[in-house]
Amino acid sequence: MVAALTAQPAVAAARASEFRGKAVCPTPQAARRSNRRCKVQPTQAVAQVDQVQKITVSTNGAQEFGATDMARTVLGIILGGGAGSRLYPLTKKRAKPAVPLGANYRLIDIPVSNCINSGVNKIYCLTQFNSASLNRHLSAAYNSNVGGYNSRGFVEVLAASQTTTTKEWFQGTADAVRQYMWLFDEACRDGVEDFLILSGDHLYRMDYREFVAAHRAAGADITVAALPCAEEQAQAFGLMKIDDSGRIVEFAEKPKGDALKKMQVDTTILGLDAEAAKRQPYIASMGIYVCKASTLQDLLATKFSKQHDFGSDIIPGAKDLGYKVQAHLFKGYWEDIGTVRAFYESNLALTDSPNPNFSFYDKDAPIYTMSRFLPPSKVMGADVERSILGDGCIIEPDAKILHSVVGLRSIIREGCIIEDSLLMGADYYEQYEECEAFADCLPLGVGKGTHIKGAIVDKNARIGKFCKIINSEGIQESFKTEDDGWVIRDGVVVVIKDSNIPDGTVI
Repeated sequence: MVAALTAQPAVAAARASEFRGKAVCPTPQAARRSNRRCKVQPTQAVAQVDQVQKITVSTNGAQEFGATDMARTVLGIILGGGAGSRLYPLTKKRAKPAVPLGANYRLIDIPVSNCINSGVNKIYCLTQFNSASLNRHLSAAYNSNVGGYNSRGFVEVLAASQTTTTKEWFQGTADAVRQYMWLFDEACRDGVEDFLILSGDHLYRMDYREFVAAHRAAGADITVAALPCAEEQAQAFGLMKIDDSGRIVEFAEKPKGDALKKMQVDTTILGLDAEAAKRQPYIASMGIYVCKASTLQDLLATKFSKQHDFGSDIIPGAKDLGYKVQAHLFKGYWEDIGTVRAFYESNLALTDSPNPNFSFYDKDAPIYTMSRFLPPSKVMGADVERSILGDGCIIEPDAKILHSVVGLRSIIREGCIIEDSLLMGADYYEQYEECEAFADCLPLGVGKGTHIKGAIVDKNARIGKFCKIINSEGIQESFKTEDDGWVIRDGVVVVIKDSNIPDGTVI
């Protein structure tokens, strides 16, 4: 079972850091009596935090710095994306970063947790669509637990809004940052030197301290997180060419054919061994950037005041103007989960044993989320194999759950078969008698004897008895049944949030 974690470890670190290097001395009267000077004494709690969190790093010859410096000099900016059309209907009633992930979490928990684990405690999330649930989640999960007495921290949503100078929605990623630059300027006056620009729909675990250290060591204006990849994956990304120092000299957006071949580089420059470099001769942009604050302010306000996108406009344009744009290699697992198929496969991959590509079970870099104070899940004579159960689930007798992710508060009734599926669970519990009071009420959860295969069931869905949701005809795309509460997207059946699927329905 996946355990939900709150941001408490970050609180401990932040609070402990309040006492780091502070003078510990008696009262003035006692000091005069003892005629001794105050001494700086590290506390035991600080030593433990340093040992567990390992907050000091040194990368590529960069000056050592740790969580305190990151908290003071780095501002996290998470781009929530647009309408999330590629993830529709999962984004029908919520912003893309608020889409549930891995039984207990939401997509936004990934970049926020990476920030907290890296010492970045000033974080904004920019979005303009359906931001209510995202705002509610972030406020409940993080705002009371980020920062400390001497280190103001926050995780806040910045939704698109009209002002006296700007009356348009966000026109792109760079335009979103431009419209709120007046707010980011305030952070710069408090000591922020670099903006860490992240995406809200990626699945990965990254230590941003190494990223920022490499950026500063290279004296770069902008550093782009780079992922080595093979030819079959390269066509889907923006690619880069670099010189011997790792400086980016050329960009190409999703090239094909001969244009793709021309983007091959010697990736040993970034630290790959010769064999890996032969398999992965391309460098793809991950859409993650560290930008010197003064540089980005100048680029967005004067040099590219009419351009709206980082990947296609600002970053290539900065390179052409002579700014130092550097690449930084990321060797870990990274997945863009911006489509329904990618989202579905990434969730099911969490169940791989014994070593999935991404795991929430990492004590050194936990993924935080809202504390919901739910009871443990209850399994009553059911078969569960290669699956993840969120908190507070009830699995009745004779149910079978195979290679699936079952979200929090899910109720799966007797005789159900759930295979190769993602169930997001529910936002609340419902007692049997509450539903029985209404003649046409379907109970919350999955009804008796229902078979679900290869599907995503969004939150609060009510699926009746003896239904078959298996896409037996192998349809790839169908939206004509959206009014009935379900669609097929990328070959995956998606039961829409809050939908009712009557008894005996066959999909």
